[in-house]
Amino acid sequence: MSKSSKQSKRGEPRGLEVLLDPALNKSMAFTREERERYGLRGLLPPAIVSQRTQISRALENIRRKDSDIERFIYLQSLATRNERLLYRLVLDHIEEILPVIYTPTVGQACKEFAHIFRQTRGMYVTADDRGEIRKLFDNWPYDDVRVIVVTDGERILGLGDLGANGMGIPIGKLALYTALGGIAPGKTLPVMFDVGTDNAELRGDPLYLGLDRPRLRGVPYFELFDEFVEAVQDVYPNALLQFEDFATPNAYALLRRYRDKILCFNDDIQGTAAMTLAGIHASTRLSGIEFADMRIMFVGAGSAATGIADLMTEAFVATGLSRDEARQRLWFVDIDGLVVADRADTLLPHNLPYAHEHERCDLGAAIDAIEPHALIGATGVAGTFPRAAVERMAAINERPVIFALSNPTSNAECTAEQAYAWTGGRAIFASGSPFKPVEINGETVTPGQGNNAHIFPGVGLGAVMSGARVVTDEMFLAAAATLAEAVADENIRQGTVYPPLSSIREISVAIAVAVAEIAHSTGLARYERPSDGLVAHIKSQMFDPTY
Repeated sequence: MSKSSKQSKRGEPRGLEVLLDPALNKSMAFTREERERYGLRGLLPPAIVSQRTQISRALENIRRKDSDIERFIYLQSLATRNERLLYRLVLDHIEEILPVIYTPTVGQACKEFAHIFRQTRGMYVTADDRGEIRKLFDNWPYDDVRVIVVTDGERILGLGDLGANGMGIPIGKLALYTALGGIAPGKTLPVMFDVGTDNAELRGDPLYLGLDRPRLRGVPYFELFDEFVEAVQDVYPNALLQFEDFATPNAYALLRRYRDKILCFNDDIQGTAAMTLAGIHASTRLSGIEFADMRIMFVGAGSAATGIADLMTEAFVATGLSRDEARQRLWFVDIDGLVVADRADTLLPHNLPYAHEHERCDLGAAIDAIEPHALIGATGVAGTFPRAAVERMAAINERPVIFALSNPTSNAECTAEQAYAWTGGRAIFASGSPFKPVEINGETVTPGQGNNAHIFPGVGLGAVMSGARVVTDEMFLAAAATLAEAVADENIRQGTVYPPLSSIREISVAIAVAVAEIAHSTGLARYERPSDGLVAHIKSQMFDPTY
C-alpha cells in the first residue's frame, strides 16, 4: 500500500486512517491478511466483498436516486470515500455515469455548488492571497502533481458568471483525466482562481462560498495570475496547466500570455477545436464532400467558435490552401448578424481575421449567400438554430452538417429531433451534450456527442508522458485526426461522427501517442523516448482503479 503524498512520509497508515483516506480505502474488499496488516480488524463487518459487488451496490444506490443532481452528489461523496471504486464504476458504466459526473449534470451542480457543498476538494487561490500564493501550495498534500485545471468561474459552460461555484468544472474535468486519461487522482489538482463575481444574485446568497465582491479586472488580475503561474512552476514544474471556462477576452489573453512559455492549453479554445475538427473530418464520410472543399459557418463568435476556426485554418492550410484562402472558407454570425469587414471597429481582435468583405445580413440571408456545408453553434443560447435556417441548410446540401455544441443540453442551439425533422432525416448532427437516438423515416439515427472528453485527456496524457515543454497546434491537429480515424464504419452507418464513449480510454492512448510522437520529433520533449515504445510505456503508466 502506497500513496504519493506528503502523508506517506509519516509511515504506513493504519486503522481508521486507511478507511478515511479515499486513495487507500477499498472498504469491504480488504482481505483478511490486509485487515490484519493495517489494523482493520473490528473496524469492518466480517464479510469480504469484491470490487465488482461493490460496483453493483453503488449502481443500486445511484439508480434509486430521483434526479441526476442527487446522483452527482452521491458520486462526489464516493470520490471522497473510495476513489478507486468511483473510477472503476465510471469505466465499467461510462455511458450511464459520464453524463452525471460531467456534462450535462455538472452545469446544474455548478449553479447549486454552494448549496450541495459537502467536503472541500482542490485549492482556492483568491485575490486576498496576493504575495502569498506560493505558501498555499505547501498545504496541498501531494508532491507530484502533473495536471492542474484552473478556472476563474466567469463563463461556466453556457451559464455565465458563477464565481466560486465554478469549482465544479475543474473537479469534473480532472475526474475525466483520471477515468479516461489514466492520470492518477493524486497527480491532479483542481484550482478555483477566485477574484470575485459580478453575479449579484450569487453575492446575495448567504450560502455563497466565494469572495463577496465585484471581479478583479485589468492589470491587477493579470499580475495575480502571473503570481499563480510562477507558484505552479516553482512547486510543480512538470505539471500541465489547463485553462477552463474563462470569459473570452481573458481566455485569449491568458493563452497568448503563456502558451509559448509553459506547458498549458485552453480546453474551451483548443480542445473544442480539435473535437469539432474531428467531427467535421468524420462527416465527410457521410456527405462525400472533401474537407478541403468545405465552407463552414459558425453561429457565435466567442472563444470556442474562433478557437475552432483557428485550428480549422491550420487544417485547411495543410491541404494546400493559403492562409487567406483558408479563412475565406470560415464565416461567422453573431448577435449582430454576419461578421463582415465594415464591422471591424466593433469586433474583438480574435474575430478580425474572419471579418470578410460582404454586405451585412442576418443568419438566413448569410446561409443563402455563402452556402455553407456545415453550421456550427457555440452560442450558449438555446434555439439559435431556427427552423428556417436549418431548412435552408437542407435546401442547399444533400447532407447538411449541423453541430449544436453548446452545453448543457438545455442550451443546445437545436435538439437532435429538430435537426433530423427539419432536414427530412438528412442532417449529420452532433451536439455537446448527449441526445437520445431519434426515429426518423422508419430508421433509428444516433446523434454524435462532440464531447471534449474525446480530446483533452489524451492530449494531456501525451504531453505529461513526453515531458513536453509546450502544447502546439500540430498536437491538436494530430489529436483531431486520431479521433476522426477512431470512428468506425458502423458508427458512420448509424449517422454518428464520434466514437462511443466506451472507447474513449483507448482513444486517449492513441491521442497520447500521437502527441508524444510530435513532442519527441520536434525536440519539445524533455524526457527521452522510452525504450519499450510509446504505446507500451504510456499504458504502463496509466492509473488502474482495479483492486
